Amino acid sequence: MTDPKEHLQAITDIRSMMERSSRFISLSGLSGIFAGVFALCGAYAAYLELNSHGRMYRLLNESDFSGVVIYLLLDAAVVLLASLAAGIILTIRNSKKKGIRIWDAAAKRLLINLLIPLVTGGLFCLVLLYHGLAGLVAPATLLFYGLALINASKYTLNDIRYLGFCEILLGLTATLFMGYGLLFWAAGFGVLHIVYGTVMYFKYERE
Repeated sequence: MTDPKEHLQAITDIRSMMERSSRFISLSGLSGIFAGVFALCGAYAAYLELNSHGRMYRLLNESDFSGVVIYLLLDAAVVLLASLAAGIILTIRNSKKKGIRIWDAAAKRLLINLLIPLVTGGLFCLVLLYHGLAGLVAPATLLFYGLALINASKYTLNDIRYLGFCEILLGLTATLFMGYGLLFWAAGFGVLHIVYGTVMYFKYERE
């Protein structure tokens, strides 16, 4: 007679195989840490730029303000590209280590569901800048990023959902403190990423 433990083990193995086929599980915790460090560096660079022009932007003329906005957009773009590069390299490394394909149906679903809120949020932030509502950009980026993480969590590790909730909560709080957008941005994209990445690394990657 077959041992019930063998049945349970077989069911567990089948469930694990189904989990691997439907979810992208190669995300690297180290990539989250790197993204957080890059974000903090970018936030510091933005702080230096803002501080060099003074804190009262209402005293600056329109051309000065436009120049600062362009600098901040370039700063954010550099942070994004550096984070993506680190994420891709470390995720490929993690996939090879686990013997899992890096690009499959699960990865495609993850990317699509992540990009929809992110692209929408990016366009919305450009509209905010167009209307001169720069103070709402930092909260909006946190909110849409949190929504993107929650939307994509169905196709990857569930832990990412909690990061999404934290980003949304931080974004909503940032709307109440308009003058501290950069601080909230640094906390959301910097500190939270480092904490999340550290937890993920010790939970899934450390041997």
